Amino acid sequence: MTQAELFFPRPATPPSPLFHFHEPATAAALEDNEDEPRDAFSAKLIDYPHSSADAVRVAEQRFRRELEKQLGADVLPAMRAFQNASESSDTDLTKSELALAARWVKAYDAARTAGFRDLGDTDEAYFEVKAI
Repeated sequence: MTQAELFFPRPATPPSPLFHFHEPATAAALEDNEDEPRDAFSAKLIDYPHSSADAVRVAEQRFRRELEKQLGADVLPAMRAFQNASESSDTDLTKSELALAARWVKAYDAARTAGFRDLGDTDEAYFEVKAI
């Protein structure tokens, strides 16, 4: 690859409609493709000692992106399972709730690491996740 190809890539040619074959959509495939309302949440950096709005915004975006990568559509159910697990005993919860709460701990830790990656000194700062 030359520098010209790297910085000025040629546009891809569209596929010919004559040779484009696809399988007909089934009812199950159509149901999966519908726009289902996903649980919305916000992630906010709290108690960050520096006031750089851009750095905070980028950190919040990285945190949110990593949390969604780890949990997918289970962000809010996992957060609620963790809250329930921390407020009640293990005998009050089902195995699936305990597993979901454990996923939250792992995902939050990975997201926190991603969010704080470029922030420097953040001893008391944390990310707050809320349902919208």
